Amino acid sequence: MSMPRLESDDEIESLPPDIAKKARALLMTLVRPHLAMAVFLAVIVVLTAALMVIGPVFIADALDQGVPAAIDGDMDPLIRAVTLFVVSAIASAVLAFTSTRLVGITAQKILFTLRERVFTHVQRLDLGYHEKSTSGRLVSRQTSDMESVQQFLSYSLFDTALAVLQMLFIAVTLVVLDVPLAIVVFAGFVPLFFITKAAHSTQRSAYRRTRTSIAKVIVHFVETMGGIRAVQAYRRQPERRGTLSDQDARYRDANTDALRGVAWFAGWTRLIGNITQTVIIVIGAWLVIEGWTQIGVLAAFILYLRRFYGPLDELVQAFNLYQSASAALEKIAAVLDTDPEVVEPTQPQALPAHASRDAAASGRTLDLDKVRFAYADGPDVLPRFDLHIPAGQIVALVGATGAGKSTLVKLVTRFYDPSEGQITLDEVDLRDLDDAQLRSSVVMVTQESFLFAGTIADNIRIGNPGAGDDDVVAAATAVGLNAYIRRLPDGYATDVKKRGGRLSSGQRQLVSFARVFLADPDVVVLDEATAHLDIPSERLVQDALATVLEGRTAIIIAHRLSTVEIADRVLVMESGRIVEDGTPDELISGTGKFAQLHQAWRDSLV
Repeated sequence: MSMPRLESDDEIESLPPDIAKKARALLMTLVRPHLAMAVFLAVIVVLTAALMVIGPVFIADALDQGVPAAIDGDMDPLIRAVTLFVVSAIASAVLAFTSTRLVGITAQKILFTLRERVFTHVQRLDLGYHEKSTSGRLVSRQTSDMESVQQFLSYSLFDTALAVLQMLFIAVTLVVLDVPLAIVVFAGFVPLFFITKAAHSTQRSAYRRTRTSIAKVIVHFVETMGGIRAVQAYRRQPERRGTLSDQDARYRDANTDALRGVAWFAGWTRLIGNITQTVIIVIGAWLVIEGWTQIGVLAAFILYLRRFYGPLDELVQAFNLYQSASAALEKIAAVLDTDPEVVEPTQPQALPAHASRDAAASGRTLDLDKVRFAYADGPDVLPRFDLHIPAGQIVALVGATGAGKSTLVKLVTRFYDPSEGQITLDEVDLRDLDDAQLRSSVVMVTQESFLFAGTIADNIRIGNPGAGDDDVVAAATAVGLNAYIRRLPDGYATDVKKRGGRLSSGQRQLVSFARVFLADPDVVVLDEATAHLDIPSERLVQDALATVLEGRTAIIIAHRLSTVEIADRVLVMESGRIVEDGTPDELISGTGKFAQLHQAWRDSLV
């Protein structure tokens, strides 16, 4: 029986009703630092539009005044009209080049700021957000959505403003040239208004679908490439390809619907424009024959009509990009509008200074007082939790999957805040600690052993970016990794490749331990950190851990009971509660759950 597919991605993509307003507010904050340039560009756009519009006036003057004067032997009016036409054409071209270049530069500055803001904000968001969202969806915000906004700001915004101003200036000029003919032109805007209004509402919905659809394609692609080993190991290529085809088909259909709307809008616009031109030619010819207007005025009207409805074609394309960019900016605004649930304090407190770094217990005292925690609207994972860990004590957490061990250490490292109660470090609430001091005082090592692209030395130095080469070597030596690194062709300068693929899982974990040694924290949290080590590596790490954890407060989640041997105290958890608490020897000699687990582990070694 197939399991139902969860639609959590769709829930994450749901947008608040006022997101369009927030997207406009976001755009204004981005433009505000470049307001002076925006005003300068607006002036250039106005001048460019005026120069582009004034050309047919000179042509009308040449036909109605210059040609008759030239026939009578006076060439000056004709030369003057032609000269002014050429000068206006050259000037408009120069202004168009200047404005296009400046718009492109300004747009890139705005997009640079937006990318940095999104990246910085996403890193500030708490672990709960990232566990609900997906990396592929955030990649979509930084790639395809950003590209849509960039295309509109860099290529369409100037053309749109120029087209609108050009149409406005042409409308004024038409009224000045001939009021009856101008009324005929404006009559065509009545149906055009309703067509534009209908297209706007339908296109916005269509382009929102395109942004959601392409995000799902990217999510699936990133997920597949990230798990390519599992995909190939279980021969899931056809299934992954099929899912991608389904997602791609939805993106194709959404784009088809959007382009169908664009085609419908463009077709009606051109039809109205052609009908209007035909009517103007017929009525204008009749007015010329009757002597109520001049041939030059009619020629100027026909030229203006081509320029009047020509920008409408550009506006159709700009409208297309605007809808796509608007939908993309709404998605980006939704990310930026998400507030982290774990926030830094407005008035942070500092941890008390250590009396002596050489003291026997140089760690920090950790207390959980009446702590209750539940994920979102789910049931309590920790119903009520009280725990006191003295400075320098090593505590091992043992229990079945789902007992609440990982949740506990996520609270201690403040990836989450408790729903009730407080967690203190040397009597200072973690919520009152400056984030930088918290991260330097409490360091967590997970079973993921994530390595970034770069050298082994760079990855070890993550624990302390200011550490020198000798410090890096000392850290690697402390965890037993130095000998292996020395055997590599480039030593510490060896590139670990993507996600540390150059190293084994055990070696990647040893790099994580070297980071901890280099960071020199007060509290160390190990979340099943030895889960991927083979027996020889585990024994090596046990010795390294003794060095790394000496004098520090430590919490160790261990499924391998051999790791518990270095602990001063063992806590057995069940359903979010501590059911056993004592030293390893005390619990092993008893008859409780830990004794049973320990005996089962020893039997497995026989």
